[in-house]
Amino acid sequence: MKFVAFNKDFFERDPKIVAIELLGNFLVRRIKNRLLISKIVETEAYYGYNDPASRAYKGIKKYNRAMVMEPGIAFIYMVHSNWLLNVVAHPKNDIGAILIRAVEPLNFKSNTRGPGRITRALKIDKRFNEKSLLNLNSSLFLALNVNKGEFEIASSKRIGLKRDLEENLRFFIKGNPFVSR
Repeated sequence: MKFVAFNKDFFERDPKIVAIELLGNFLVRRIKNRLLISKIVETEAYYGYNDPASRAYKGIKKYNRAMVMEPGIAFIYMVHSNWLLNVVAHPKNDIGAILIRAVEPLNFKSNTRGPGRITRALKIDKRFNEKSLLNLNSSLFLALNVNKGEFEIASSKRIGLKRDLEENLRFFIKGNPFVSR
């Protein structure tokens, strides 16, 4: 399979738009000589200081500094003993990231319905934090699916939050069996 790289400009926009447009594209993990290819089927957008569910809500610290870094890099942190994979996405001089909530495995079998299951299945951990996801030669990258076809996008409130913004910021491919429950 030939992959097409994203450019940084794709991620240098409103996190909500990026979260929607990431659906149907690829998350690829290279382990030794094998490529594990998956399709992104569920995402959540996070903003900065004014988003009560954001890792940046209480300010930028060492553990969350990736959120203000260059768009297109990985932001990885742990919640309930699970690593969570985010891609930094925000306009210039802003804050934001997209949580990859679920992927559909295309050439391997695994339960990837949920962000912790993705990182376990693809062996993603803190080593990837602050690394670019735009380089097709790296061991973890995002790639455009130029043949993603038509699908219906649904939205809802983000999952598992005590405090949230008013608008729906969770997006998923309606009817896809790998969307988290």
